[in-house]
Amino acid sequence: MSSGPAPVHLSNNHRDTLLQLFQHPTSHNVEWHAVVSLLEAVGTVEERREGKIHVALGDQSLFLERPKHKDVSVEQIVELRRLLAAAGFEQVVNEMEARGKEV
Repeated sequence: MSSGPAPVHLSNNHRDTLLQLFQHPTSHNVEWHAVVSLLEAVGTVEERREGKIHVALGDQSLFLERPKHKDVSVEQIVELRRLLAAAGFEQVVNEMEARGKEV
């Protein structure tokens, strides 16, 4: 496990998507295009056949299938949490939430 994510500038939309992915209870309104945009900002995304993408982030990788609807499934969110947490983004989420509570 890495010590933290590489310094990456996240837009407001990327930060919102990251917060949604780690939200408890799990949100059912996380849009596919927002997830792909976040993943492209923090890792490497390759489109594969039949609507699948391969995501590489640090030493972790994941295959995701484009959902039939605009929102990702709960199962995909769980997989994304694991991938992002292994890259140190859970700590980033905790820091963002802590700052939000201080404001």
